[in-house]
Amino acid sequence: MSAVTVGAEGFVVEAEVIATAFGLAPAEVRARMRDGAITSRCETSVDADTGRYRLTFQHAGRSLRLTVDSDGNILSRATFDRGANRTARSAPG
Repeated sequence: MSAVTVGAEGFVVEAEVIATAFGLAPAEVRARMRDGAITSRCETSVDADTGRYRLTFQHAGRSLRLTVDSDGNILSRATFDRGANRTARSAPG
């Protein structure tokens, strides 16, 4: 199974991907999303980047950003601190 799947209601990201980015156990992710401690946003690309999507998750001052294609393949991922002096750590897919 892919780390990101696409369904009728949008993208589903495996808990392990999110947990790793935030130093959590995978079992904690669903509860933290439910209580609002982890939030998410999906952005759709346009023009030359049509067919790509940016999925951003935020938790405890940190962000995980995944760029995926329409099949859910992770094209890039980055984690960074939110704030004025942030340094991104980026890795392909």
